[in-house]
Amino acid sequence: MTDWPYPLWIAHRGGGGAAPENTLAALRTGAAAGFRMVEFDVMLSRDGVPVLMHDETLDRTTNGQGNVNSRDCAELERLDAGSRHGAAFAGERIPTLATALDTLLSLGLAANIEIKPAAGFERETGEVAARLVAARWPGTAVPPLLSSFSQVALAAAREEAPGLPRGLLFDDVPDDWPAQLAAHEAVSLHCNEAALDDATLRALRAAGVPVLCYTVNDGVRAQALIAAGVAGLFTDSLELPSRLQG
Repeated sequence: MTDWPYPLWIAHRGGGGAAPENTLAALRTGAAAGFRMVEFDVMLSRDGVPVLMHDETLDRTTNGQGNVNSRDCAELERLDAGSRHGAAFAGERIPTLATALDTLLSLGLAANIEIKPAAGFERETGEVAARLVAARWPGTAVPPLLSSFSQVALAAAREEAPGLPRGLLFDDVPDDWPAQLAAHEAVSLHCNEAALDDATLRALRAAGVPVLCYTVNDGVRAQALIAAGVAGLFTDSLELPSRLQG
């Protein structure tokens, strides 16, 4: 993609470490901190509704227990997804993807939506998430960038909504990244900054591939990656961009 339309700084899971992850409060927190792009995760409820959630289980981030896909959406929406982050967020709910998209548009935010399927639901999650984004996102706004560790989910998203941009997501970039990018018609490559070596980054940049790195919370590392030409930095540290600029 010659003219990369997305901002450099991306608030990880919506609001970094400043708000309960994957909530509307997180999206608002990221926007209030000056971020113009956020990242969040999407998984399906038992009745097939895409909701914002990272883990397959509810225990870490909510007052619920068990698997996300063992509950209908209405049940998930009744859970408290904020109290574990602090009393100020008590009562914050698990949002649906539809509600999150509306919030993005109202705040003027770009987004990286990570398709995070539960085991065995890779294709369905990719299809449902992509279909909803394509149906609800206006053609006048920069579209959300879809990504996934699951190539099955990403392929399903491509089949369902080929016009939406997609990013290949890896922990460690494989040697056959050119073939994988071509196979998925991906516009970017997303990877763990700790596993990204200089030679691979140079090869990606020489090929004109926008590289997005997670999760960059250290200023020195951020500056080095920016100097090397990365296109995006996911961060939990919402004050990092302004600190570097200062």
